[in-house]
Amino acid sequence: MAQYWFKPKRYGYGATPITWQGWVVTLGAVLAMIAASLLLRVEARNGWALAALVAFDVAALGALAVVSYCKTDGEWRWRWGDRQ
Repeated sequence: MAQYWFKPKRYGYGATPITWQGWVVTLGAVLAMIAASLLLRVEARNGWALAALVAFDVAALGALAVVSYCKTDGEWRWRWGDRQ
């Protein structure tokens, strides 16, 4: 039996963490993006630092989206609450 870390949101699109593993993955992605921002803030005047930061954030969010999509109990679709 597969254990799901996320469940579909009641309103909107996507999923929300429901287990400690899901929260660890979500928090890890957020902390990695914060750490990258703090490390690159010294080089804020350089264009390459901003490009590197944006590229890292896109990669971190993409990885989080893939993991949460694969570990969600149900499909991702737009939801309007209890309406069908």
